[in-house]
Amino acid sequence: MILESKTPTKKKLRVVAAIIHKDDTIFCAQRDYGFLKGKWEFPGGKIEVGETPESALIREIKEELDTIITIDGFFANVVYEYPEFILDMDVFDAKVKEGRLEIEKGIHSAETWLSIAALQEEDWCPADAKIVAKIKERY
Repeated sequence: MILESKTPTKKKLRVVAAIIHKDDTIFCAQRDYGFLKGKWEFPGGKIEVGETPESALIREIKEELDTIITIDGFFANVVYEYPEFILDMDVFDAKVKEGRLEIEKGIHSAETWLSIAALQEEDWCPADAKIVAKIKERY
């Protein structure tokens, strides 16, 4: 006998995010679209077929922010179940190599550099809130 689940399997999204450091601050962006519009996040995006997480992150930051980063190392993996999908996010520490981290219309509604203490004052996407907690523990 085969039993069928009445709960559909959720799509799993593999993404990457950067904790971009400058002096004692971290670059943060506010979402300008989707069901998490208005919430803060660490920049990044989806991993495309054939990409490593590191190469995906470098590409995403270049596309979204016209900035080239160097990756300093792996920070953490965060898995978070949203209502429509499961987010599986690799997070890396990074620094700006070249570029100015300027807003590109339609990508973010706001961008800023925050101190570690100030990170906790913002309204974060749930998965990114887990990163904020880990940053607080580590730094």
